Amino acid sequence: MSRPFAPVFQRFRPVVGVWLACVAASAGCGYRFVGKGEGLPEGVTALCAPVFTNETPEPTLEALFTRYLRQELTRVGRLSSGTACDSRLEGTVLSVWNSPTVAGNYFRISATVRLRLVKDGQVLKESQVGGTEEYLLGTGDILETEASRQAALDRLAEVLMRDGYDRLASAW
Repeated sequence: MSRPFAPVFQRFRPVVGVWLACVAASAGCGYRFVGKGEGLPEGVTALCAPVFTNETPEPTLEALFTRYLRQELTRVGRLSSGTACDSRLEGTVLSVWNSPTVAGNYFRISATVRLRLVKDGQVLKESQVGGTEEYLLGTGDILETEASRQAALDRLAEVLMRDGYDRLASAW
């Protein structure tokens, strides 16, 4: 048995494929490809990151969060210093606390940070990020427990600063 339409369809297969791709691309679903940091306001290219403000009783948190924010800005190619900065990314550590978890011998550390993108004294964008990280209490040695807590705080600061920058740099 022969198929009379098979040769005709074979000739139009590339045309149909291109047509379907054009329809899918122009569907207007809202998705688009954007480079990292492309959502920053116009004119913001080089950012300074001054030391954070620490509103918690925990010492040295401002240095920890500042370090991870600068690391993120370096990773995306936006960190600058001195007169080369056209904007500042200011941060404030709002809170940090510990709480036990349901699982025995584990604790959870939580933190909240506010980031502001400032240009010429005017706040262009602002975002608040928060998160948690769990850590093991250890065998009862206070130094082991504190080392686990500090490692969890480091991981949390890194994740929060990446998330905070992504929120500020997104166009949504």
